[in-house]
Amino acid sequence: MADDDVLMVVDGRGLVAEWGHRAEELFGLAAAEVVGRPVTCLVPGAGDPEGDGPRLPQGHPVGELRVRPLIRGGSVLWAVRQAGPAGPDALGAAVLKALFTRSPVGLHVLDDRLRVVRVNNATRAMQGRTVEEFVGRHLTEAYGLVDPAGEEAAARRVLETGVPSVDRLVRARPGPDRGERVYSVSTFRVQEHPGGARGLVAAVVDVTDREAGRARMRVLSSVREGVGRTLDVVATCREFVDVVASSFADIAVVEVVDEVVRGEEPPLVPLDRDVPLRRAAFHGFVSAYPVGDVRRLPYGTPFARVLADLRPRLVPLSPDSPWLGADPARADAILRSRAHSMIAAPLALRGAGLGVVSLYRCAESPPFDEDDVALAVELCAHTALCVDNARRYTRERTIAATVQRRLLPQRPSVRTAVDIAPLHLSGPEGGGAWFDAIALPGARTALVVGDVAGGGIQAATTMGQLRTVIHSLAALDLEPDELMARLSDAAARLAEERVALPPGDPLHQEALTAGCVIAVYDPLTLRCTIARAGHPPPAVVRPDGTVGLLDVPEGPPLAGGDNEPFPAAVVELAEDSTLVLCTPSLAGALSGSGALRQVLERSGRRPLPVLCDEIAYAHTGATQSGTVHADGTAHTGDDLVLLARTRAFPADRIADFPLPEGPEAAGAARAETRRRLAAWGVDEDTSYSTQVIVSELVGNAVRYGTPPLRLRLILDQALTCEVSDAGSSAPHLKHARTVDEGGRGLFIVSQLADQWGARYSASSKTIWSAQALPKD
Repeated sequence: MADDDVLMVVDGRGLVAEWGHRAEELFGLAAAEVVGRPVTCLVPGAGDPEGDGPRLPQGHPVGELRVRPLIRGGSVLWAVRQAGPAGPDALGAAVLKALFTRSPVGLHVLDDRLRVVRVNNATRAMQGRTVEEFVGRHLTEAYGLVDPAGEEAAARRVLETGVPSVDRLVRARPGPDRGERVYSVSTFRVQEHPGGARGLVAAVVDVTDREAGRARMRVLSSVREGVGRTLDVVATCREFVDVVASSFADIAVVEVVDEVVRGEEPPLVPLDRDVPLRRAAFHGFVSAYPVGDVRRLPYGTPFARVLADLRPRLVPLSPDSPWLGADPARADAILRSRAHSMIAAPLALRGAGLGVVSLYRCAESPPFDEDDVALAVELCAHTALCVDNARRYTRERTIAATVQRRLLPQRPSVRTAVDIAPLHLSGPEGGGAWFDAIALPGARTALVVGDVAGGGIQAATTMGQLRTVIHSLAALDLEPDELMARLSDAAARLAEERVALPPGDPLHQEALTAGCVIAVYDPLTLRCTIARAGHPPPAVVRPDGTVGLLDVPEGPPLAGGDNEPFPAAVVELAEDSTLVLCTPSLAGALSGSGALRQVLERSGRRPLPVLCDEIAYAHTGATQSGTVHADGTAHTGDDLVLLARTRAFPADRIADFPLPEGPEAAGAARAETRRRLAAWGVDEDTSYSTQVIVSELVGNAVRYGTPPLRLRLILDQALTCEVSDAGSSAPHLKHARTVDEGGRGLFIVSQLADQWGARYSASSKTIWSAQALPKD
């Protein structure tokens, strides 16, 4: 057609002889559909002699046409042009023409009843459909909308209010073989006069790829924010599947090398066939194996191949997949879940295999593509780093817990006059809490609870050092306040050693903070002497069931550096009282209406192990809401409670009598000792050794001490001899020369007794010895 402005040429019979490309654009009909047919078939409502010609939809905007004669070969033909406006309207028409013929943005014109009136070329290319599939159809029928009701409501709002809708994301399925697409739709109202809405124009851009990219970035951001919040391998894996299965995959499985869960070093790739993996986390429909199951990955599966070369696999799934036969349980779960696409990706770090991740899409979900594989690799890289951090923490915590367990008493020694029951509740980071029940001469028992601030191996080793110091000092038979002062001096020296460490050492920046409470119970007098350093006071459950905190003045924390004294308090404990010592983290639970106090108030005469269980149950319920320190920080260390139920020492196993002041005191002491040991059934060898010890101790007291003198014999797990006088001179062990007549007394005592020593009170001193009794 020579003239580009001519839409068509009609012959003298009224038949279309030529059909221009502008007519194709305007009417949406190809030349083959029109040429040779009556021109009247293009007019809506006009008849078509043949009855099956093309029809323009009702209301198609043809506009004004101009016709002029055209002479060709002696025949008169008629050239039909579209009348164009002049001046500014001509520019508008040109713009409109460009929008509908060349714009990459899809344009849709809808009438006031939301029927499609016209679409442009970009729409046809975007949708892959013909004009007839759009024009004349209602909005909800023409586009395969995922939410037709919602989109119709949105269009009507624009039509009624005139407020444009900009960049609204609309999901549609253009055809059964194209999958779901995402479009950015901006809609505005067309009106002829104020208040008169004629229809809508919608500009549509396919943003499927853009939204898919954004979705992937959201998944990656969610994994980076939501995975790795804990230092637990299994919890980290659960975090991963919860995030991924809600935004990227329908099913997510994480299987981790079992050694990694326990904190061990991961094996290097390729993994041996016999390396077991633990199913750490699962999120989906049907699980092939329960979470926590440990088994080897079947050889010849994508999962085994991933751990052989650390390459991700994009695997289409079907019942005919050859590798499914190697793992029937997994094959059954895949088929029952209707999974059709899978990504198997490694959890790896520095060439070592931590585990494997399996992601599935099922049913109507679109299959994974290569972009999804790249995203899965990034997700797994972040998760592998978090898993390895958790593994390292688990290893350190295991070492710290092992050290702490070895440093704590494995089983409290059985005492005649006091029952002991400890309750140690280990925190997530371990800690430096410890307890002790140390046997002292005279059937006394030292009860100790201490706590080193911090966690991990450093707190555990510091705790072991302080506990060793206490045991060494306890052998000196010091009073609790003096024992605490010397313990504080030892802690101060340890703190100085920390400060002297190189600045790069983590321990250099961590101040040593520790507290302790020491209670020495004497069953012969039913008195308990208590000193505390930066620690809560003990509580006592009295025989009548009442609970109260003991009034014990508080001393400074260990290594406080102020050289303040550690005051001590002496309290009377009735028989069948229960002394309760605990770490500072439980101080709140021990006072007021705390959970620990409530358990103690209803404890009655329950055995101490049963009472420990009840405290543990109450503590578990209280900590579900989170235990915090006074400064608001979370408590992550240990909690420890030491229970001690007191009894009076049996009166028939004590002998206490005064001695004369002169030389005859030694003979009287030997005679009384011989008589008492015979009544107790002590063998003759032990009785003879004891008489020699008593004779030497009494002789020293007569020569160097101050009256009055007393002898006390105590038959407990060991045989204790005590000689007291009112003097304060300290005994000294001497090695006498051959020609010396004296100076051998305490040397003889040290050879015959297993232990000996001296202790002081405000008005007297006592020299004592202890002998182990022969076992039956």
